[in-house]
Amino acid sequence: MTGEPIRPEQLDELTAAMADLTKALETEPSEAEVLEAVCAEAVRAVPGADMASITAIRDGRPETAASTDERAVDIDRVQYAAGEGPCLRAAETGEIVRLPLATAGALWPEFTTYARGLGVGSYLAAPLRVDDTLGGALNLFGYGDHGFAETDSRLLALYTTIVSFGLRSTRRYRYARRRVAELETAMSSRAVIEQAKGILMAVHRVTAEDAMKRLIAESQHTNVKLRDVATRFVEGLSSAD
Repeated sequence: MTGEPIRPEQLDELTAAMADLTKALETEPSEAEVLEAVCAEAVRAVPGADMASITAIRDGRPETAASTDERAVDIDRVQYAAGEGPCLRAAETGEIVRLPLATAGALWPEFTTYARGLGVGSYLAAPLRVDDTLGGALNLFGYGDHGFAETDSRLLALYTTIVSFGLRSTRRYRYARRRVAELETAMSSRAVIEQAKGILMAVHRVTAEDAMKRLIAESQHTNVKLRDVATRFVEGLSSAD
C-alpha cells in the first residue's frame, strides 16, 4: 500500500491492544466474550474509532456477534434489513471499505441516513475470516467526518489478520480438547461395560455375547444408557462386598 507510513506510536498502541487480547484468550473465555474483546481492542488500536462491531455471516445470514455500543448494532441491522451496506460489502468481497458518510449516500442511502442520525460520520470495515463457520467483517465507526486515514486501514488489516489467526488457533484448541474429552468418556464407558460383562460371564457362566445381551436388555427395559447400566451393576456388586 502507498501513503503515509504507520507511525511508531500507532504500532505501539496496536501491540498493546494485541497483548491485552492475548491475555484475554489465555483465560479461555466463551467465544462471545472473545469477540467482545476483539471489538474493544480494535477501538483502542485504530485512531478515530469510537465504536466497533463484528458482523458474522452464519448460513448465509448476517448478524452482529459482538459490539462495543448498541448504536453500532442498530446501524448494522439497518444494513442487514436493506441487504446492502459497507459491512456486507467487506464481508462479501474480502476487501476493506473506508469512507466518510458524506460520500456514501449514493451507494447506501438507508445506512447513511441512519448512521448520520446517530452522529456517525466515518466508517471503516475489514473482512474477518476465521474458518468455514465464522466469517464476516470487523466494523469501526467514527463520530468525526475524517473518513479514517489510509494508515487506519492498514492498522485494521494487520489487526484482523492477527485476530483471525488467534481465533482460528483457539477454535482448533477447543475442538481438540472436546475430542480428547469425548475419547476419554468413550474409553471409560467401554472399560466399565467390559468389566460388567466379565462379572456376568463369571457369575452366570455365560459367553461374552450372552453377557452383552443381558446388559442391552436391561438398558432397553429401564430406558437407561448401556454405560450407566454397567456402572450401576459394577457399583452395586462393589457395595455388596
